[in-house]
Amino acid sequence: MRRNFRCFLMVNAALMLTACTPFDIAYTGIASQRHSGHPAPHPGDAPHPGGAPRPGDTSHSGRVSGSGGVPARPQFPTLHPGDEGALVEKVQSRLDRLGFKAGPPGSEYGPALRMAVWAFQKANGLPAVDRVDPPTWQALSHPERVRPLVPSGGSVRVEIDLRRQLLTAWKDGKPALISHISTGTGKPYCKNGHCGVAVTPTGDFRAWWRTAGWTTGPLGEQFYTVYFNGGIGFHGSERVPRHPASHGCIRVPLHNARPLFDMIQTGHQVYVRRPA
Repeated sequence: MRRNFRCFLMVNAALMLTACTPFDIAYTGIASQRHSGHPAPHPGDAPHPGGAPRPGDTSHSGRVSGSGGVPARPQFPTLHPGDEGALVEKVQSRLDRLGFKAGPPGSEYGPALRMAVWAFQKANGLPAVDRVDPPTWQALSHPERVRPLVPSGGSVRVEIDLRRQLLTAWKDGKPALISHISTGTGKPYCKNGHCGVAVTPTGDFRAWWRTAGWTTGPLGEQFYTVYFNGGIGFHGSERVPRHPASHGCIRVPLHNARPLFDMIQTGHQVYVRRPA
């Protein structure tokens, strides 16, 4: 009788834990690891020394580093680029519903999802890291509301946050697309005979010129560009690191370039801010 009662309690505890997982994710869809170690560093990012455990990584010990030995609740597996499976699909679906687009649906933690996770982490006050860790799981369950930089802006507009390196496209008063970006380095440059200081100026602007597909200029290739301040615009790029790296334009991931181009027409407002 006592053994039966104990089993009853264990089953109920498991059911309660499953019921409390964010956005209907159960423990049965754990992603399979396709790689033996950690992903290669993104261009411009410093590699993690010596392959030591990463802060916040629960994939080995099940505990959050630096948390005083307190297990993460709930203990979802930490996902890394290259992982695949049902849990990765759930993360992508959740991000897409929140406006953090990650390209076509799929089950692999690929480059597009990687940058969508960065954007989501930054929007929720978390460091942009190459993993879906316990703090990210918590934020996916209870995300912060996206607040406008310019509440009085037009119903269709773009807001660029230089401090957090985030772009938000608003439509009908709602955030329709939120993207990781890389803006001007703030440093002098000389390339192909063109010299200047790589600055992304703040201010209020309007889209004035749009170029579809790939174009090539003196400073490099651009994908679906929307110009809003002379020769400065936002465009797709194959290199959008986690730090300012452009000559002044706003680089966005390739998978977000066409949707932004289709949404923002000539005359739409573009606000560039550097919040305190």
